[in-house]
Amino acid sequence: MRIYRVKNYHDLSLKAAEIVSEQVRIKPECVLGLAAGSSPIGMYQQLIERYNEGELDFSKVKTVNLDEYCGLGIDSVQSYAYFMHCNFFDYINIKPCNINIPDGKNPDADAECTRYEKVIESLGGVDIQLLEIGRNGHIGFNEPGSSFDSTTHCVDLSYSTIDANKRFFSGIDEVPRKAYTMGIKTIMNARRILLIASGIHKAEAVHKAFFGPVTEQVPSSVLQHHQDVILVADEEALSLV
Repeated sequence: MRIYRVKNYHDLSLKAAEIVSEQVRIKPECVLGLAAGSSPIGMYQQLIERYNEGELDFSKVKTVNLDEYCGLGIDSVQSYAYFMHCNFFDYINIKPCNINIPDGKNPDADAECTRYEKVIESLGGVDIQLLEIGRNGHIGFNEPGSSFDSTTHCVDLSYSTIDANKRFFSGIDEVPRKAYTMGIKTIMNARRILLIASGIHKAEAVHKAFFGPVTEQVPSSVLQHHQDVILVADEEALSLV
């Protein structure tokens, strides 16, 4: 595991963008595992800037996103599909056919999860998977207690996750209670994992994930067993280390 301690969120975004940019340059047809949420926004802005300056070409890149709320699709401003287009995809030259996100509108959970696993397999796996970390140590929407052997599945979101995400909705009652997410086994199959963390509110989760025991009660702790993990975190997120 490599740890990059940076000063603040801006520096975190620069470093994360540098790592992803290197992957795209080395392997133009790479498969990027992406995440929606507030933490990656700065990184996406940096990647867009590099694209606009002619440094990056996404025309051969394929992407797979970690998760999506059940019941929401790209027509919903709260969906992760909508987020990804508004914050990244619409500003680069990626081909729409190369974008893959779980279909939150599919009411058949088993069918959707099977389909998404087959998509990832058909692409040859993920070259680098971007992750955030939840305050309770979740990665993707894999809540505490999730099996380390899980593949893409439908999950009931914990109250802490629902509460953390209510700021994106008109109120807590509007936050979906279920989501489709890559499972922990699916995440661990990525050839490289990049986890970003910013802010004092992530310090305890980061400490437990990377310096505590490996346990399903802290889903992110499984990353200690991955052969190629990069943690990019600011001083506040690493304040307990």
